[in-house]
Amino acid sequence: MKKIGLYAVTIFLSAFLLFQVQPLIAKIILPWFGGSAAVWSASLVFFQLVLLAGYTYAHLSIRWLPARAQMLVHVALLLLSCALLPILPSAAWRPDATADPTGRILLVLGATIGLPYFLLSATSPLLQAWYVRRSGSGTPYRLFALSNFGSLLALLSFPFLIEPWLASGLQAYAWSAAYIVFTLACGATAWVSRQAAPEAAPVADSAAATGPARPGFGQLVYWVLLAACASVLLVSVTTQLTANIAPVPLLWIVPLALYLVTFILAFESDRLYQRWLFLPLLPVSLGGMVYMLHAAEGNFPIRWAVPGFSAGLFVCCMVCHGELARRRPAPRHLTLFYLMVALGGALGGSFVALLAPHIFTAYWELPLGLIVCGLLALPAVWSLPLPQRAAWPLRTAWVLGVLVLTTYAVRQELADRQEVVFQARNFYGSLAVRDEVPLAEDVVRSLYHGTIDHGSQLLDPDLCFTATSYYGPHSGVGRAMEALQAKGPVRVGIIGLGAGVLSNYGRKGDWFRIYEINPLVAQIAQKMFTFYLHAGADKQILMGDARLTMERQEAQHYDLLIVDAFAGDAVPVHLLTREAAQLYGRHLKPDGILALHISNRYLDLEPVCLGDAQALDKQAVVVDDEGDEEPYLSSSTWVLVTSNAAWFASASFKDARMRPAKMPGQFRPWTDDYSNLFQILMRN
Repeated sequence: MKKIGLYAVTIFLSAFLLFQVQPLIAKIILPWFGGSAAVWSASLVFFQLVLLAGYTYAHLSIRWLPARAQMLVHVALLLLSCALLPILPSAAWRPDATADPTGRILLVLGATIGLPYFLLSATSPLLQAWYVRRSGSGTPYRLFALSNFGSLLALLSFPFLIEPWLASGLQAYAWSAAYIVFTLACGATAWVSRQAAPEAAPVADSAAATGPARPGFGQLVYWVLLAACASVLLVSVTTQLTANIAPVPLLWIVPLALYLVTFILAFESDRLYQRWLFLPLLPVSLGGMVYMLHAAEGNFPIRWAVPGFSAGLFVCCMVCHGELARRRPAPRHLTLFYLMVALGGALGGSFVALLAPHIFTAYWELPLGLIVCGLLALPAVWSLPLPQRAAWPLRTAWVLGVLVLTTYAVRQELADRQEVVFQARNFYGSLAVRDEVPLAEDVVRSLYHGTIDHGSQLLDPDLCFTATSYYGPHSGVGRAMEALQAKGPVRVGIIGLGAGVLSNYGRKGDWFRIYEINPLVAQIAQKMFTFYLHAGADKQILMGDARLTMERQEAQHYDLLIVDAFAGDAVPVHLLTREAAQLYGRHLKPDGILALHISNRYLDLEPVCLGDAQALDKQAVVVDDEGDEEPYLSSSTWVLVTSNAAWFASASFKDARMRPAKMPGQFRPWTDDYSNLFQILMRN
């Protein structure tokens, strides 16, 4: 009996757990590292590197160890990994410095899920090889498709079934229990695989004697390049989406799910990847994604950007993985094949997450990956069974198309830099300072994080210390500042420095403390803008994640505490939870004001803020400002939380557009252990 059912169940369960733990553990550690989109990129690199290690272990185990030794070693490692459960990271790993945290992210993931993830990664290739040896079957690749189906199911279940109903800690315990079940199943599979079935031995021997030779170096390189290109596009498209919206599991999962779907389709059947369909779609996808990168000044409407980039990623990965599937070797070389695929994935992810932030000043890896994808498709175009009269024009057109795509991408990148006076990049993202002329007479210097404006300054000497953008005198924070300063000197805490516009409100006698996690922002605010240096208040920039810094501080007795930190187009989740609000309450005076900046194109953060107010037993008022008094002002929405309603009756709030914050009846307040993006998605 071949017992393929046991192999299939174990492989499916391993794949499900492998991809269920990815968003789970990344979401748990996300607040420790500032809620940056780069946390997921660094986590993906860890997953790909450990996947490579798992595939390497499987390949070497099959090649060098006798059957019984393979089983004994693997079962021993499984038992050891169970001793490391549950998968809850220790708080001792939380960073206490502002240096690039990539290394620390890799370490905390390694210490928390390293060995279990390593063994889960090795399961699919290892068990497929065991199945081939036991059964003599020459078609184990459908088990690879089953593995990817389990991975896809895990990813889709997380945002729709797991995250909305289970707190993160409970998720970790449930995953750990399921891992123990997997260990038992894998042990049973090892027992039935301890030796080849007698009837299968002659088949295996015959295959070994007459099977094809080991793939050549060129073939290995091409496997690696195809896998690396798909990985580069996966990570860079995810970064493109999360950097301009919010680094949340939903936007992590959509690209990764599509990436896995292409693996499933490509390896399930040779009939599903058809060159006549996907090769014509590829240039359309490449051109469309390059266009969306630059259209509307990089702010392509999200209702089209998410499906557009998702569809483009699907086509590109379908070509890369389809060509991999067409070139897969005989089963006797399957662990080598999987090893090369894993190596390519690790190299691609490492290029985007580890190398690109140090060699590029902007997000150039996505257009580069698109160009490389077009080049890697050339062998497929060359091998199309066409008459010579049709083949050469098609090949020529393809080469010219790649050249046109490259030229267009380079020209657009250069055009985007025309107004840039400074640009740099680090772990937290790409920052650009632009001198723009939106008005006929005024030059405005703006700080952009990706495509998100983080504050502007007029360069006219007579206007240079005028509050701009979201922070004008009629904005919620401007009115709160005026009301408090009318009573005398104030103590103000600001989470998020940006261009330093808010520090401009500081007068002599005031006391300002600004929390900033990105050292590059602090440098730019003091060298490229003059708001902070000009402010007359007793001021200081405190480097590090605001919550971690505030947890270590004694009560600061702020009159006004401003939350103006943005990751993408939204405030990081860990700065809006009930625990965060309670921390803010400890640092506020009893009648102080908590000002939450929630201007956003995609997420309705108002109910989240009301939940925070209720946790503090205070009221929350929404202040909307169109910012139409002057061209250099922007529309803004602020939520002001306080126990002293008298502030809103003062002259500073006269004619303000105010209303009580509202919350849907079914809304569940956010905590450090629970948050749900679907509750607050904009419906327009």
